[in-house]
Amino acid sequence: MGARKRNTADQKKEAAKSRYQAILRNCPTSPRKMRLVTDLISGMEVNKALDVLKFSSQEASRRMEKLLLSAIANWQSKNEGVRVEESNLFVKLIHVDGGRSLKRLQTAPQGRAYRVRKRSNHVTLVLDRRNKEVEKTSN
Repeated sequence: MGARKRNTADQKKEAAKSRYQAILRNCPTSPRKMRLVTDLISGMEVNKALDVLKFSSQEASRRMEKLLLSAIANWQSKNEGVRVEESNLFVKLIHVDGGRSLKRLQTAPQGRAYRVRKRSNHVTLVLDRRNKEVEKTSN
């Protein structure tokens, strides 16, 4: 490995240490349905996002709530002794990618068959802190 590649790899590792994230892979929900839920909480504070997900009637919101709790637990493992309520955590980034599709057959009239694609997705959720100084100057 060359020096330039090593330096960029080290920079990425340092950036990942200060990044609090959780990843959900192969979730058996279509990406479109999951994006509807992720759009609800993108940019919200963590506690408010948990409330929105808890009272949402969509099935994908249960999985997103669990993923958000996992990201909070990852943040707590690096910041012991700091309360979540006082930390100004918010949902910085949510990214939904399509996962693998299971291809199934459904019977159709006159001896034919229709192809059914059961879609899945991958969700990446990143948390970050808001600085209080920035909020005070913007108000």
